[in-house]
Amino acid sequence: MKWNGWDKITLDLPDPDDPSKENTVEAIAPLIISASRSTDIPAFFGRWFSGRLRAGYVKWKSPFGGCPVYVSFAKVRLFVFWSKNPAPFLPNLDMLDRRGYHYYFLFTLNDYDDEGLEPGVPSCEERILTFISLSRRIGKGRVVWRFDPLILSNQITVRDLLEKIRHIGDLIAPFCERLVFSFVEIERYRKVKRNLLRQGFSSVREFTDTEKAEFCRGLADLNKRWGLIVTACGEQRDLSYYSIGQGQCISYNLITREFGEDKELMQFLNPAGQVRLAGSLPAPDPSISLKDRGQRKNCHCIASKDIGEYSTCMHLCAYCYANMSPEGVLRRYSGYAAEAASGIFHDTITE
Repeated sequence: MKWNGWDKITLDLPDPDDPSKENTVEAIAPLIISASRSTDIPAFFGRWFSGRLRAGYVKWKSPFGGCPVYVSFAKVRLFVFWSKNPAPFLPNLDMLDRRGYHYYFLFTLNDYDDEGLEPGVPSCEERILTFISLSRRIGKGRVVWRFDPLILSNQITVRDLLEKIRHIGDLIAPFCERLVFSFVEIERYRKVKRNLLRQGFSSVREFTDTEKAEFCRGLADLNKRWGLIVTACGEQRDLSYYSIGQGQCISYNLITREFGEDKELMQFLNPAGQVRLAGSLPAPDPSISLKDRGQRKNCHCIASKDIGEYSTCMHLCAYCYANMSPEGVLRRYSGYAAEAASGIFHDTITE
């Protein structure tokens, strides 16, 4: 069955030129919100998010100069949070629980402390403690460990990466069920290559096929003691030989396992109610028709609506795909912070 997109509803919003009047706008009403691939909302924009949740909608600005899209929370059943440091956001969880929302976290926990590739994130050890605390709060099935991206350079070998992952995994494996990783892509993104060079990381490079195989063998050996579900995000190669599946961060399988009691979500994920009968051929995977068409060809995430904004993440990671330049991020975030200090929040992250 083909998915035809999110429902649409109308919103009556105050006229910015005359608050006594209202404007009627059309909004999409998704069931699943991604917050966000574009920036770290839990780390930097928790107050904005909680305000928009109370308002009931956000206005999303396309990074490609398209018309703004109004996104209503009227039908939202699930928030998927992407973060490298969700610690500042933890006080918001009680509000989400009271309002009856489901949520889980894609927690990117890398270790590039010594190399300085992620200057705006807390230390790896501090983030490990946050990971464990979050898992204890919401359950280990709802905190996904991402090591993303995997990077090689004159300072970092495949063996170094495996040691970094071993150190983290030995500490957090009892507190999660899934590990998602990706291999860095540099040549495909001109701004990534430019920013790496400008910040002095000229030796950062992509993996060869031989190095990918070496890494996957090592990771498979490590996972013998962890027993995690391991997937590769956006990877074209079949890595099933190493017991590594295709990445699906906004995951059909995770959602059905963790939130299977939610009838609305289950109806969305499997509208035909496909069931495999004993002795019959497997039913087609319902998640295939729900593939997020806005993502890369080899991304297997199901559909969601992202509400983030590019060039706003103050982690300032040197390899970031979402930031155009550190200078632009600093300029935009300083404007946001100045208004936030006065209690001013807009329907978009930055005005």
